[in-house]
Amino acid sequence: MGRASKREEIAQAAFEQFHAQGFNATGISDIVKAAGVPKGSFYNHFSSKEESALDALSRYATSLRFEMLTTAGRPPLERLRAHFEFLSRDTVDNGFVRGCLAGNFGAEVADHNEQIRAAVSQGFDQWGTRIRQVLDEAKEAGDLSGDLDTEATALFILSAWEGTLIAARADKSAAAVDAFFRTVFDVVLRRG
Repeated sequence: MGRASKREEIAQAAFEQFHAQGFNATGISDIVKAAGVPKGSFYNHFSSKEESALDALSRYATSLRFEMLTTAGRPPLERLRAHFEFLSRDTVDNGFVRGCLAGNFGAEVADHNEQIRAAVSQGFDQWGTRIRQVLDEAKEAGDLSGDLDTEATALFILSAWEGTLIAARADKSAAAVDAFFRTVFDVVLRRG
């Protein structure tokens, strides 16, 4: 009987290591040690560290709970706020140490690896589209000004969130998170 595949353990360990330490500080030896497998097992499932990083980005996207943005029965801006509240709880609960994996990879690796840069860009595009759709719904419901540019506003919100995570990590404080919520939800998305 053949041995069970260790791909899931390796992929999950890679995701956790990349998220905790970043791309450059994570070696394959860190990943296999965290997965509890021999180094050769890594190469049975991934051709390179970069390939495992692309898998980690996909895993990260599923952890963002995008379904919160489309929950039926809740007003659009409530759903948007709930999504960012969920993300902020993760940031605060983890002691301001991990940030956004896509943002981390974008800052650390995008200039040096085209595949990772493209995956990060695609992930942000998809996230921005989801935010824009919520803003469009809010606009149609009369909860936002009719002249609000929802595409530009979605990009601004996503960019502001990424900056918030950097500031929160640097300060080890929720001050930037609090400022994000006040500015985005009480100023930018205030009914016009």
